[in-house]
Amino acid sequence: MFGYVTPCKMELKIKDYEKFRGYYCGLCKSIKNNIGNIPRMSLNYDMTFLAILLDSLSDDRITYIKQRCSIHGLKKKIIVTNNPYLEYAAFCNTALSYYKFVDNINDDNSIKGRIFSLLFKGYLKKTPSKLKGHLAYMENTLNQLYKLETNPENNSIDYISHPFAELTGFILSSYENNKNKNNLYWLGYNLGKWIYIIDAWDDLEKDMTNKKFNVINSCFNDDNLSYSEFSKQIEAKVDFILGTCAAQCMHFFENLSLKKNEDLLYNILQYGLLEKMDKVFKRGVCKNEKSI
Repeated sequence: MFGYVTPCKMELKIKDYEKFRGYYCGLCKSIKNNIGNIPRMSLNYDMTFLAILLDSLSDDRITYIKQRCSIHGLKKKIIVTNNPYLEYAAFCNTALSYYKFVDNINDDNSIKGRIFSLLFKGYLKKTPSKLKGHLAYMENTLNQLYKLETNPENNSIDYISHPFAELTGFILSSYENNKNKNNLYWLGYNLGKWIYIIDAWDDLEKDMTNKKFNVINSCFNDDNLSYSEFSKQIEAKVDFILGTCAAQCMHFFENLSLKKNEDLLYNILQYGLLEKMDKVFKRGVCKNEKSI
C-alpha cells in the first residue's frame, strides 16, 4: 500500500481527527514495541486505516494514553494503546514495506532498496508464528504481480491489478474469521484496485519519461502517444474506473457490522478517496497541489 487512504480533514470532526491521530501514533508505537525502531520510518496512513477498520468491528473499548515521543517531545500526544489490531497493522506495515524495497530493486536496482530490504528482512524474523502464512501469501501474490508487470502484453488493467487487489482483500479479511469476512474481502479488493490504479496515474508522467512499466500506459496507450496527449485522452476513463472502485468500497463498507468509529471510517471512504482523486488529478480546489 502507498499511503493514499487518508481522511478528508476539512470534513472531519475534531474528535474524529484526534482519534485518527491517536491510531496513527499508536501504530508507530506498536511498530517500535513489537518490531523495532527503524521500521517506524515506513509508517503510512493505509495501515492506520486497516487498524481502525478492524478495531471498529470489535466490542473492545479503545484505550488512550498521553505520551511524548522523540519527534514531538514538547507536547504529549494522544495514543491508542493495548490494541491487537494495531499489532497486526504493524506487521503488515513492515512486511509490505520490505516487499516495496524489493520491488524497487527489481525496477531500477536501487541501492537504497538493497540497504533497507536487508534491514527490514531481519525485522521480519520477529513475525509471530500465527502470521507466517500471511508473509508467504504476500510474497507469492506480489511475485504474481511482478510477473504480470514484466510481461503485460494483451492483459487488461483488471487482470494486472488483480493480484494487488486480492492481496489487499486478504489483508483486510484474514485476521479474524467472522460474519464480516466476505464484506471485508470485497471492500479490500476494490480498495486495493483503487490504490494500484491511482498510484499508476500519479506516476504516469514519471514512468513514461523514464520508460518504466505503468499499467495505464501499458493497457491503454496503443498508439504510443506522448504523456501530454495520452493523459488528456485517458483521464476520463481512469477517473471512471477509480470512481467505480470507490463506490464499491462504500457498498461493502455499509454492510459491515460496525461497533464504533463509523463517522471516521465513512469520512475516509466517502470523502477521503474522492479528495485524493482530486489532488492526483489536480482539479478543483486541489489544482496545482502535489499529492501526499
